[in-house]
Amino acid sequence: MNSVVRNVSIEPAVAAVDFRGAMRHLTGGVSVITAGRGKDITGMTVTSVTSLSVEPPSLIVSINRAASSWPLIARHGVFGVNILAADQRDIAERFTGKGGLKGADRFTGASWTTRASGVPLLVGALAAVDCEVEEIVERHSHGIVIGRVLDVIASERTAALAYWHGEYVAIDHEEDAARLAEVSLPSRHVHVRGPR
Repeated sequence: MNSVVRNVSIEPAVAAVDFRGAMRHLTGGVSVITAGRGKDITGMTVTSVTSLSVEPPSLIVSINRAASSWPLIARHGVFGVNILAADQRDIAERFTGKGGLKGADRFTGASWTTRASGVPLLVGALAAVDCEVEEIVERHSHGIVIGRVLDVIASERTAALAYWHGEYVAIDHEEDAARLAEVSLPSRHVHVRGPR
């Protein structure tokens, strides 16, 4: 009887610290996910929101299943995505739990409204998106939540809050474009005169 012996080498798993370090290079827009209704509300700061489809309007957010928002999203089947403006860093920090704030206490100090789903939506956000859960795919420590967009509140503001290398960074379309024009972009209105 011939038996085949195979040597299988198993590569070591990527260390969590190495993966986190690599992901710090990825700049993410900062959003607050809101969940629940009435007094049974909570929320969390995330950089994991992305659009999925325009037809029908839908998006994806990745949520840690240990987060306080998770059971409310699973129970109610709705959530809000509040895309933060550059001057809303305090709201981002509040929804990370800074200062020990939990649940409904995280909503103090800001104005909120509701739409079809009944979840709180931030007044003055760059955009607030009211969503219904279409599907949840559970993988590892997180749930990938696919949300069907029920309503959108958009503002005229142009300065966004981003997260990069462990820091909040303001991105202002008007201001940053002006800076680029000063240092590197040729003006469209420069006229070069030749010799007369």
